[in-house]
Formats: sequence, C-alpha cells, structure tokens
Amino acid sequence: MADLFAADLPDSPEEEPRADAPLADRLRPRALDQVIGQEHLTGPAGAIGRMVAAGRLSSMILWGPPGTGKTSIARLLAQAVGMRFAAISAVFSGVADLKKAFAEAETMARSGLGPGQRTLLFVDEIHRFNRAQQDGFLPFVEKGTVTLVGATTENPSFALNAALLSRAQVLILHRLDAAALDTLLSRAEELEGPLPLTADAREALVASADGDGRFLLNQAETLYAAAIPEPLDPAALGAFLQRRVAVYDKDRDGHYNLISALHKALRGSDPQASLYYTARMLTAGEEPLYVLRRLVRFASEDVGLADPQALIQCLAAKDAYQFLGSPEGELAIVQACLYLATAPKSNAAYMAQKSAWDSARQTGSLAPPAHILNAPTKLMKDIGYGKDYAYDHSAEDGFSGADYWPEEMKPQQYYQPAKRGFEREVLKRMEWWAKRRAELKGG
Repeated sequence: MADLFAADLPDSPEEEPRADAPLADRLRPRALDQVIGQEHLTGPAGAIGRMVAAGRLSSMILWGPPGTGKTSIARLLAQAVGMRFAAISAVFSGVADLKKAFAEAETMARSGLGPGQRTLLFVDEIHRFNRAQQDGFLPFVEKGTVTLVGATTENPSFALNAALLSRAQVLILHRLDAAALDTLLSRAEELEGPLPLTADAREALVASADGDGRFLLNQAETLYAAAIPEPLDPAALGAFLQRRVAVYDKDRDGHYNLISALHKALRGSDPQASLYYTARMLTAGEEPLYVLRRLVRFASEDVGLADPQALIQCLAAKDAYQFLGSPEGELAIVQACLYLATAPKSNAAYMAQKSAWDSARQTGSLAPPAHILNAPTKLMKDIGYGKDYAYDHSAEDGFSGADYWPEEMKPQQYYQPAKRGFEREVLKRMEWWAKRRAELKGG
C-alpha cells in the first residue's frame, strides 16, 4: 500500500512512461532543472537547490496550488540525492498503511545496502490526515527513519499541527505564470504536434489554466484527441472546452485570501479592485450573504460616521438581494461595494469600541455618579440617587455640561472623529461641547 499512489507512475524518473499514459505524465520532468515555474526553490540559490547540492535533504512541506509540480519535485529529489522513494496519499491511506511504510523504511535503514537505505516518504494531500495521524510521523522523522516530503494545497498553518511544522520546512510553490504555462504547452507541441488553435486561442487556453499546469495539459490532450481539422479561435475554443469553474475553496485559503483582499481594497478606496474581488468571490460560488455580511462589517469598521449612509446602504443591499435573489440581486451587492469604496473612511468608531471595551473590563465595578441614577423608592432618594440631576433640555442650548463618569474615574476620550466626511461635523459639535463644558465648570 505504501506505493499505491505511485502505482501509475514510472518506477523512477528516468524510466519512460507508458505510451498510453496521460500527456501530463508523459511530460513529467526527468530532472529538477526541467521543473517549470519553481526556480525560486529548485534553482542554485533556492532551498531545494542548496539541499541537493549538499547531498542531504531535510523534511519539508511543499505548499502550492494544484498542478504546480509538487509530486514531480518529490520524485526528483529522491533521485537527485540517491534516496529510496516511497509514496502514499492521505486520500487512500490510513494508519495501517503508514505503519507499513515506516516499517519498510526502518528495514531499509538497517540493511546497509548502500545509498538506497534512506527513504524519502512522499505524502500527498498530507493535510487530510487528522492531528493524531500527523503526530504518528514525529518519531520517524526525528529518528531519520524517513525524510518526509508532504504536499498540500492548504495553508499549513491551519491544516498541520505545530509539532509537525516544527520538524519540517515549509516551501511555497508558485502558481504557474503565463510564461511557464506557455513553455509547458510548447513541450506538449514538441511531443504531439501543433495545437489546432489560433494565436489568440492559444493565449486564451493558457489563461484558462489559472496557473494549473496539469489542467492545461489535460485540455491540450482533449484538443489532440478531437482531431479538429481547422484552428479554433477563442470563441470556438470556449464553446468546445466549456467554461472552467474558478479554483476556489470556500472553507480554506481562497475564501480568506479573497475576502481579505476585498476588505483592504475597500479600505484603500479602490473601487475597481474592490469590484474585481467581489466578482472573484461571487463567480466562484461564494455565498452572497457572506459577502454582504462582510460589507456591513466594513461599513461600521472602516467608514463609520464619516458617512452614516454606508451602513444603511449595505443593509438595503442585503434586503434587496434577499428580495430578488441571484443574479438580479447581485447588482445591489455591487452598488454597496462601490459605495463603500468611494465613501470617506474613518475607523474612529472601531477604535472607540476597542478602547471603551478595554476600559470597561478594567473598571467594571465602578458605580455611576449618584445624580444620574433613578430613584424609584424613598430609600434611594434619601441616599442621594437623582439629587441635583441637570435636565439638559431645560438648560441653555440644551446642554448642562454635567459630569457623567464614576467618581473614581477621570473622563476618557474613546471616540476621536476623523477630519473627513460627516465626522468633520461631529468633531465640531464635540469641540463646542468640550468648550462649553469647560466654561460651565469655570463659572
């Protein structure tokens, strides 16, 4: 079972793949310098390049999007330093398979049969093992029974436990850019012949891969298999291959990365980028009400009283979406997004909340001053509740200037309006009240 995952791959990178193997397998690199798009790792100055030059590997986690070469790099690493290669997939394997793989590695480590005694254990989709299963790797990694190379598309900070991360270096693979994908497609054409595409359609095919080399080669293989007589233009290519759903995991990194990007684009008052990230999420299948919840939060956190209409606009967009549904209601989301991006910004309310909450936790037992306490009973009146309370509506300018803070506490300044948008008017009022309060106390 330890080699289940690698069963359909050549036994070594040098071995020719089967003639009927998928195009992506037939184009697997035979050496690390043939890996496309990851030169920051595999080049002479990269972490992998340096380890190979030293002839010794440390355990590592290869983190990157699908189709960026994680499996190929692991196999080529074993070849480059003369290690035995064993592979399992967390999708198909369990504890029994892990025990068997470790037992085989220990047997090889004790055999003294030369360079093959060390084992590189490649674990694909390593994030699918639960925390207890991940702990099972630790003693074998620490003893050097195996050099672990895990592959994951998920953020290791969330998907892997701290103990395992402390024993493995996390190496980040980049999504393949257009130049790397174009090189990969050229290798396919060297093997299979020119693709039946116009130049514009070829560019469109590369763009549709969204950084995924395996996807690109699978699409190319589909085109070869169809034996299309005339080159396709972009429109015909789209009709032939159908639309590719965007790569987006709503529960993991895509979800959090894109909402973070939207929030920061809104905060930076960039309506174009804000609309782009909104579109990225909604076209990829994100729940519209989640986007709306984040917009409502932003309206209070980053716009606040600089534009009091922002919160109203977002709540109205929520109501409109719930009334209309998709796709008509999505225009209301766009309207709210653009309103927030172009509104004056202030986080004064957000900062005031944080300060007030901290202060309340520290002084939560202090009683308000007696003069602002209600006195519904005679006893309360006798002990001073409500005595000398100044009713502001009866005061000149509707402002008494009374002190509302606990006697043991000095007045605080939690809310400090920005000099932008409507908060400029709020600031003027607060400055007038402060001046008037000082005058009344002085008098």
